[in-house]
Amino acid sequence: MNDSIISLNKLQRDYSIKIKQSFWKDVLFPRYKNVSAIKNISFSIDRGESVALLGPNGAGKTTIMKILSGLLFPTSGKVEVLNFFPFDRKNEYLKRIGLVMGNRSGLAWDLTPNQNFELAKKIYGISDHNFLERVARLTAMLSVEKFLDKQVRKLSLGERMKLELVASLLHNPEILYLDEPTIGLDIISKQRIRSFLRDIQRDLKITLLLTSHDMDDVEKVSDRVIVINHGQIVFDDSMPKLLRNYQDKKYLTLVLTETVAPQVIEKYGKIVDHKPLTYTIEISKAKQSKTIADIMENLPIDDIDIIHVPLEEIIADMFTGKPS
Repeated sequence: MNDSIISLNKLQRDYSIKIKQSFWKDVLFPRYKNVSAIKNISFSIDRGESVALLGPNGAGKTTIMKILSGLLFPTSGKVEVLNFFPFDRKNEYLKRIGLVMGNRSGLAWDLTPNQNFELAKKIYGISDHNFLERVARLTAMLSVEKFLDKQVRKLSLGERMKLELVASLLHNPEILYLDEPTIGLDIISKQRIRSFLRDIQRDLKITLLLTSHDMDDVEKVSDRVIVINHGQIVFDDSMPKLLRNYQDKKYLTLVLTETVAPQVIEKYGKIVDHKPLTYTIEISKAKQSKTIADIMENLPIDDIDIIHVPLEEIIADMFTGKPS
């Protein structure tokens, strides 16, 4: 049964950009041109889905997030979320969504997390019982209980981002928008946030819409991928479908005991990365066993690591127009 709660139909957002001229022309006869951040984008998201928006810088991902959260007005087209037009910014709508932006704090820096949470409690009209239960459960899930009375400005980035997530979920939203939620975090913090997002999606039935340049975020958190380039959708399907065309490829990372010339390594596969005494090569999955046997026999190997084609390589292929 279709249960779409986010719907975009031929959505367009244009910006007016000033054309650089000579100083006096800029002052007396300024000229502008329209640039489209997104062009006739259409897609829908069902309740409970976890969807990733991917694309290079300037592709239009953040523009879409800002339109959906009511921060930007679209130039044309139709957008509907939970039967609301987001830019109306009605209280009924804002109480049903959450927004976390990795490069911008939603917490007041001079307050403690507990004080920020108390403020959210009053704004959203959360009952005492629900408030205490949610704070206890969410902070325990992210192991941040000991930071609740520490001023936000004194928290590390990882600590702050975890508490930003707690704050975004206190009012029990139906949709959570996440714009680069793990940017700048250490590996442990990233892993904990990814696990947390999967847990709340499953347990609370929250719909997640994520943008990220970290492909591990996408693989661990999302089931569906929408790839945008130059303001247009170039792929919209499941994660397995995105990876399917690359199932016949494998990557081998070769750790050598002594220096070997690149032309020697190229006999065994296409070089995709090279560091001192380390090469990563692309090979055919069908020839994996024979290739590894030949490498072990003919090269000064210390170790071999076998990995699938990284998701960022697949996305790069799409952007450069290589066959997938």
